Formats: sequence, structure tokens, C-alpha cells
Amino acid sequence: MQLTSDMQAVVIGLGKAGLATVDDLLRQGLRVKVSDRRQRSAIDTTILDCLEQAGVELECGGHSIDYICGADVVIPGPGVPLDLPVLVAAREQGIPICGELALAAGRFAVPVIAVTGSNGKTTVTSLIGALLRAVGRTPFVGGNIGTPLLDYFADPSPYDCVVLELSSFQLDLAGTFRPTIGLLLNITPDHIDRHGSLAAYTAAKQRLFAHQQPGDMAILGGDDAVAASTPVNEGVLTLHFGRGEGCAARIVDGAVHLGAHLPGMEATCFALAGTKLRSSVNQLNAAAAILAVFLAGGDAAGISAGLASYAPPPHRMAEVAVIDGVGYINDSKATNIGALEAALAGCEAPVVLIAGGRDKGSDYHLLTEVVRRRVKALVLIGEAAPLMDEALGHVVPTAKATTMEEAVLLCQKKAKAGDLVLLAPGCASFDMFSGYEERGRIFAECVQRLIAVPQGGRE
Repeated sequence: MQLTSDMQAVVIGLGKAGLATVDDLLRQGLRVKVSDRRQRSAIDTTILDCLEQAGVELECGGHSIDYICGADVVIPGPGVPLDLPVLVAAREQGIPICGELALAAGRFAVPVIAVTGSNGKTTVTSLIGALLRAVGRTPFVGGNIGTPLLDYFADPSPYDCVVLELSSFQLDLAGTFRPTIGLLLNITPDHIDRHGSLAAYTAAKQRLFAHQQPGDMAILGGDDAVAASTPVNEGVLTLHFGRGEGCAARIVDGAVHLGAHLPGMEATCFALAGTKLRSSVNQLNAAAAILAVFLAGGDAAGISAGLASYAPPPHRMAEVAVIDGVGYINDSKATNIGALEAALAGCEAPVVLIAGGRDKGSDYHLLTEVVRRRVKALVLIGEAAPLMDEALGHVVPTAKATTMEEAVLLCQKKAKAGDLVLLAPGCASFDMFSGYEERGRIFAECVQRLIAVPQGGRE
């Protein structure tokens, strides 16, 4: 969206992205107001002082409709529901509503690689950043991965490319945002509580490609039917990654083969056996990232060096400990049923699974077959426990735990040497924890405490 210094903007929500939005708008010379649902006493005093010094008006304790009157644009943070009454009122008054992507559209002076999908976004985004650095590039890496994307515009001079992880929430209000290289990894049911249907969620993800032009590139997950069939604009180079014969980055025997369907490229094989990307899930992530970096001009030697040194982000199929022959795996980032299914599919040993949390409108019956094949016992936590028990209790023995510590102790009793205890919740964390990071950290702490405690009898 084109903004001018005579405009009045209202930012809804003071999270990380909201604060970055305020800073970006101020740099552009706009008059800025902020509305946050928290009481003033719950907001960090440093933030309050900065807003006051910048002349930013602040509404606390909720969002009043009168507060947006006279605004030229309203910008909600990514996590703000789009049916919020104040946003409904803005639409009725003809006030444009745009997101951070719409604010960024047309302003990038360097190539942009944007990654979305239901699962694997953070790993692929961070891996692309690592591989780009390994081939001599200087990427800005941000978006949903942690660093707000608008922070790039505070000082773009150090960077020669931008790598963004994008959620469906961000893509809801993408405006005319256009990536040079767009990646859609996969589509599995997620955030149905926000989008209302799988079709609407899918449409949000596919919006990544809506404004691409000839010369741009689209990378699609070839093993995912929905992702693979995503419509792409005429003239956009479209390539796939996966295990199928038609994939430009194809996984064969645990290695990524690059070259097929890539004009002027000799076939190149990237072995993953000596890396931390050996799991079936991370093989796909690696294939997507390798293809993106090659298209961005990366060389094979640099890519190989980057793969060898890369360590995946925490809380993603991370081994916590092996105790009495039982492996304990932290996949707290598995916040939807697609990620849970992928985690289980990549486990060769029998699994004692910890699952549950805040429900996102998921159909847990879709997990029936993978649970039947991989899981020997299921320990349920959180608000979704009754729903998961109803859907899966006839498939595998279940137990309920009120705390993570209780869940870990139950798993210890049910597991035997050669088994895996896997935290892959398939749900959001906000019913019991501040986020998936805290959930994973507490799981790891509970597991570590087992090491110091004499082992009791198991079931």
C-alpha cells in the first residue's frame, strides 16, 4: 500500500510485529496511534516510554470503534482476528485494512525468497539463510521466524537478499506483496479456528503467488497434492521438490538430487547422511531449501558446506536424552495434525506419544492410521485431550495428564528399551504454556530430571 506522510495510521496490537510496524510507519513520517487489548500496567514501561517520546497515542484495555475514526489505514498485527469488531467497523467505514506484508510490498530493493506451508517453514527458512551465507550472500532472515519483516527497512544496506517465513495470518493481508522466489511446502489442516475452513486456509497460503510476474519463481511441494497443484501466474517458472520423478530437487536414498528440469545444470547430488537433516521430514526441508538457494545463484560447493554445518532450530525432532534405552524426542513445534503425522511417520521405533493442547479446529480422526502403525501408547494433555481421546482412544491405549511432568512420568512407565517417547502435540500450546518454546523446554527439563531419579517399574 502506498503511504504518505499526511496519513493517520492505527496499529492494532503491540506484539513484536506491531512494534515493528509502528517504527516503520514513524520512519515514513505518518501520524501513528496504537490500540492494545492489555491494560497499561501489563505493557513494558520501556515500550510505553518509547511510544510517548515518539508522540504515539495509545489506547489500552481493548479496541474502541471511535478510536479508528478519521484513520486513513488500520494495520492489525498478524495474530489479531480479522473479525474483531473494530476491524469490521473499519471496513464498514471504508477504511483500508492492511498487514505488514502489504506495507512492505514494492519496497524491497533486493530479491525476496518467501516460505510458507503448514509444516517445516521455520526449518526451511533458517536453512535457506544458512545456505545463502555459506555461498557468500548476506541475507536478512525474518518474518514469522522471529525477526519482524519490517525491521529490514530500518537499515537495508547490509543485505543483498531477504528470506521470509510467512504464516497464513500474514498472507491474509498481503496486499500486492510479490516474492522473487516463493515456496509452498505443504498444506495440512491448521488454523481452521481462524480461517473457518480448509479451503480458506489453503487460499491464504496460495496467496503467496498471486502477484508474481514472469521471471519470478515458484517452488511447490511435489509430494503434497494440494501444494503441487497450486495455481501460478503465466510466465512464472514452477518447480517441484520431493520424491517423485518429476521433481527438480528429488530425494533418492536419503540424498537430494538436483539438476533434472533445470536448464543448463549438471546433475548434482547432495548427501544428507553426515548432516543433521537425515530424517524423512528434514530431507524434504533440505530439498526445498537447496532448490531455492540454487535458483538464487548458489554454487554446489557452498551449498554442501552449509548443509554440513547446519543445525535445525530447537523443538523440532530434537533428541533430548536416551534413558535406559528409551529415546526422548522434543517436537513441540508440531502444533498441527499434519506436523504430528509427519513426526510419527519419521519414527521407526514404537512411540509413546505426548499429544494435546489447545484445539485449532482439527479433525483428529485423520490421525487414526498413523497412530495405529506407530504409537503403542498415547498420553494426552491440555484442552484437546477429550477430543483426541474420543477420536483415537479406540485405536491405542490412552492416559491423561494434568502437567507435563506427570505426562513424562507416565511415558517413562509405558516405554521400554528401543521405544521412543515423543512430544508432538498436534495442537497449540497456549492453554498450558506461553508458547511451543516453553512447552518444549519444560518437557526437556522433566526428561532431564528422570536421569537423576532411580528408575521405577514400568507397565
